[in-house]
Amino acid sequence: MNITAIAAALALLPVLGAGILMGFATSKAVDATARQPEASGKINSILLLGLALTESTAIYSFVISLLLTMKV
Repeated sequence: MNITAIAAALALLPVLGAGILMGFATSKAVDATARQPEASGKINSILLLGLALTESTAIYSFVISLLLTMKV
């Protein structure tokens, strides 16, 4: 087994965490919107900012994994 394959697999662990946390954040935002519908605009904007930051972490780890698997 090649060490770069193991490193690439470990680099993808943040993608798993990001997916789980984005689902958790979305469920909390839906719950908050159900409790206070008048604040849905503010909740939505904060949610989108948080999801964008979380998604960027997932994209960076995916790019690192791709770079590790490329043959130079």
